Amino acid sequence: MSYELIAILMFSSMMLMLMTGQRVFGAIGGIASIAALTLWGTGGSDIPFSAAMKVMKWYPMLTLPMFIFMGYVLSESRLADDLYKMFHVWMGPINGGLAIGTIGLMVLISAMNGLSVAGMAIGATIALPELLKRGYDKRMVTGVVQAGSSLGILVPPSVVLVLYAMIARQPVGQLWLAGIFPGLMMAGLFILYIYIRCRIQPELGPALSEEDVNSVPRAEKIRLLGAGLLPLTIFASMMVPFLNGWTSLVESSAIGALAAFIAAVLKGRMTREVFETSTRMTLAISCMFMWIVLAALGFGAVFDGLGAVKAIDNLFTEQLGLDPWVILILMQLSFLLMGTFLDDTAMLVIVAPLYVPLVKVLGFDLIWYGVLYTITTQIAYMTPPFGYNLFLMRAMAPPEIGIKDIYSSIIPFVLVMLGSLILIMVFPQIAMWLPNYVYGK
Repeated sequence: MSYELIAILMFSSMMLMLMTGQRVFGAIGGIASIAALTLWGTGGSDIPFSAAMKVMKWYPMLTLPMFIFMGYVLSESRLADDLYKMFHVWMGPINGGLAIGTIGLMVLISAMNGLSVAGMAIGATIALPELLKRGYDKRMVTGVVQAGSSLGILVPPSVVLVLYAMIARQPVGQLWLAGIFPGLMMAGLFILYIYIRCRIQPELGPALSEEDVNSVPRAEKIRLLGAGLLPLTIFASMMVPFLNGWTSLVESSAIGALAAFIAAVLKGRMTREVFETSTRMTLAISCMFMWIVLAALGFGAVFDGLGAVKAIDNLFTEQLGLDPWVILILMQLSFLLMGTFLDDTAMLVIVAPLYVPLVKVLGFDLIWYGVLYTITTQIAYMTPPFGYNLFLMRAMAPPEIGIKDIYSSIIPFVLVMLGSLILIMVFPQIAMWLPNYVYGK
């Protein structure tokens, strides 16, 4: 049997195992182990063992539990409530102001958390009921919450970019810096769309009445404005020492986790229940990510040992004569397709053994590609029929919002995200300028 056929058999077997509903790490790691033992005998056991050692020795892996803990502390202690009140009183007097404030809330939550699920939960439980109560169009606000929550996997400290860094062997710090401008650009385009749309159709996002605006004392407005400084302070406490070279990435993540914990204590919201839930969820998600990374590295090692990447590169570039850019676009389209039935982690570990080395062989920058992957994942999250965010929204939305409303609400936001993706593909410096500047310096 040729190496190319073995590679195809491995990939198809892995997809078949995933379709049976097996756990992601079990399906990927199981196929890798079987293939290694079949191809190299008992010596093949060194491949998963070597992958395990790489995971254990990968020092930046320690950032993962730190950021997950930080996110859950801020989420479980309900520190985001004050943030939304701040946007409510400061942005409410303009048409679409509360929807714009919700996007701002999501950006700040992303800067504290790094997980899109937490942003969705906060947006659906805090912002959505308030927006509906204020007369906002249900399709508009449903799309706002879904689009805003997707920013959590792009704006640092993104847990997804940490996972990509582990598998692609790229510096986490550079990936985070590469995600800042694209994330802020996308948030800005969301805000621009909401503002223009609500100017044209004011009934979609009515402004707060003068009576509601005046009912909040100026002292309360100032206090709430201070609440918005909390996530920025936590973010600055991590990033400023890191960017200035005073701390390593792991040390910065520990500072962020400690800052979130202290903030919850000072606010009087660090109860035993909050601490226990945050710790348990941190342990569960960290272990899940470690098993997935271990399985992906093992699968990638077998794939690399077969020379499958070179064979596929030869097929696309030599035999089919495809341009590297055409191959890259086909990769992105495949992510969109997979995103209809898989989450971001599963998508990455399934195709990482094939795509990441292929991107490098084609001559593209892996940091830049990490941003493209993340944005494509965001789009896939919101793409019918089985987009991950669509079902999360269906589970959290009130009864008056049906599945048809959820599906139709995301169309304009998906178009904005596609536009952002094209801009970053055409102008790579949007993503690459900041990491090049900081690390070049």
